[in-house]
Amino acid sequence: MAIIKNISAEQVKLLCQGRYAGVDEVGRGPLVGNVVTAAVILDPNRPIVGLNDSKKLTEKKREALFIEINEKALCVSVGSASPVEIDELNILHATMLAMQRAVKGLAMTPDSVLVDGNRTPDFGLPSHGIIKGDGLIDAISAASIIAKVVRDREMVTLAIAHPDYGFDKHKGYPTKAHFEALARFGVLAQHRKSFRPVQAALAQEA
Repeated sequence: MAIIKNISAEQVKLLCQGRYAGVDEVGRGPLVGNVVTAAVILDPNRPIVGLNDSKKLTEKKREALFIEINEKALCVSVGSASPVEIDELNILHATMLAMQRAVKGLAMTPDSVLVDGNRTPDFGLPSHGIIKGDGLIDAISAASIIAKVVRDREMVTLAIAHPDYGFDKHKGYPTKAHFEALARFGVLAQHRKSFRPVQAALAQEA
């Protein structure tokens, strides 16, 4: 495993050879729900225009690219870790577990794995962590889009079941509206009990 910061265009070319998977996560910061990861192996013969860090794209653009990635990629896999696993393992280790699940779920085995960030779990394969890789490597950008759309949809579904919390708007992040909902309506089973704002709300309930 290697961690690469300030990657050069030449390094990008060297890493993006053979069959490689891009991996990214979404949802480390929210107080509720799964942390979601995705692994994507793109087809070099079917390029996708407009790939970028999911945070830099509009929701409409992400949804359109989500469809195109699933249509054109050689394979796409989503992994996740639940709030219970997050509470048991901590958010970092739960994220690494979710990444392993995403790569393991790929329909084909990549030659290497390129991960956004400064940590990678053991995939049993050559892997590289790339700082800000979601804006530099197309396969990582694609993974960030897949993970973002999947998690946002999970939050919309949770909002339907619990409309008072506004999950469809803040996506579970620690916003003022979320804090107010916690204080007023209490902690849900889907909340991450090890996160301090949720612990504070539980203490208030007690």
